[in-house]
Amino acid sequence: MSATTVKFLPETVARPRASLAVAMLGFFVVALDAQIVNVALPGIRNDFGGGLSGLQWIVTGYTLMFSALQLFAGTFSDRVGARRAYGIGMILFTVASMACGFSPSLPALIAGRVLQGIGAAMITPTSLALIREAFHDPARRGRAIVYWGLGGSVAAAAGPVLGGILTQLDWRLIFFVNFPVGVAALLVLSRVAPSPRRPMPFDWLGQMTAVLTLASLAYGIIEGAELGYGSPQILLTFAVCVASAAVFVAAQARGSHPMIPLDLFRSRTVSTALIIAGVTMAAFYGVVFLQSLYFQQERGATALETGLLFLPMTGLVALLNPLVARFAERFGRIVAIVAGQLLMAAGLAGLCFLPADAPTLLAAFLMVPVGVGGSFTVPPIIALILDHVPAELAGTASGTVNTARQLGGSLGVAIFGAALAGQDFMAGLRISLGITALLLLVLVAVSLPLRHAKQSQH
Repeated sequence: MSATTVKFLPETVARPRASLAVAMLGFFVVALDAQIVNVALPGIRNDFGGGLSGLQWIVTGYTLMFSALQLFAGTFSDRVGARRAYGIGMILFTVASMACGFSPSLPALIAGRVLQGIGAAMITPTSLALIREAFHDPARRGRAIVYWGLGGSVAAAAGPVLGGILTQLDWRLIFFVNFPVGVAALLVLSRVAPSPRRPMPFDWLGQMTAVLTLASLAYGIIEGAELGYGSPQILLTFAVCVASAAVFVAAQARGSHPMIPLDLFRSRTVSTALIIAGVTMAAFYGVVFLQSLYFQQERGATALETGLLFLPMTGLVALLNPLVARFAERFGRIVAIVAGQLLMAAGLAGLCFLPADAPTLLAAFLMVPVGVGGSFTVPPIIALILDHVPAELAGTASGTVNTARQLGGSLGVAIFGAALAGQDFMAGLRISLGITALLLLVLVAVSLPLRHAKQSQH
């Protein structure tokens, strides 16, 4: 017993800083991978061939598993301990990154991206759990979460530029860059004290049907654009989606340990906020996907030039993120959410009506309100949801809003890409951006009455 105490004493002493470093590295590499790939898509297509659907799956394969397994990963973290779950997720993510870098074909690359998404889903909730375990003082914990968010902001800003630089050499390098980060995270993780475990039951039926529902929906949207939405294969896919969704809802309603208690959606505020979270992330991911192709395919920009064109948007988002909370505190969360949606809609409308021969710098400028608007919606939405759920559902609510955001990103790429299929690129781009801008304006009208909604008293 004494030997064990001596062994763990240095870890306990170093735990807060080590836990924060591990959490930041985890969020950094997960956020980086969500951004760095987009500018490499034309280069990947040059090597592997394949149509637009193949490029969509490179992005969606990652975000789909990331979104589908968020809540499962949280339960898994509670059951085996956050440190162990983080380690498993980081090892899987790092190995999958190497597999992507060495992939000999497009299907192999997509399979690697799916495995990356599984690893990322395990890293994100466990990184926050490690912070919660290491910082018991609320003030210090709040500062630690700000630093954790900073890691993601830096990754989002650096991702397109770093992706452009590496793609100029070889697109495979965008995956190899994860290896040193993963190794560093695992080395620091060895200095983190063991995490407590809690006997949390798994909702296996709910998790399996959730993955099947989302995967079949994404497959139907992406492949239906090429095969035809009335083809037997796609109709069967959508039938599987509907059936699995029905089983999922039944499992959540009748199961003894549901992943997502349906009572959560009885609040109009929570339901509306989740929709807004999904739509705004769909707009952001969709714009990044479309504009990466637009700059390189339609305007002849190099991968590096494309990354630099994204920098005004991603860089400004990183700089403004710390100010969003202050804005929401001063003017109210609903005002911040509405302002964010209006900014995004303005940027999307500007890109929609931009002439085909307009300067590329103007297109880069019009992307700024899309990114900034998105950053104005996320923190207030999370805070708004936590205000309107009982305290015992706070963890589940946080996981649900993150799931909604990532799901929105997955479906955004799928739907935006489907709009491009079978028609002129610019026509498809304008249709998808215009419809999304209108949808955001509708959500603004739906959001305004939420100012008078009452908070949960539980």
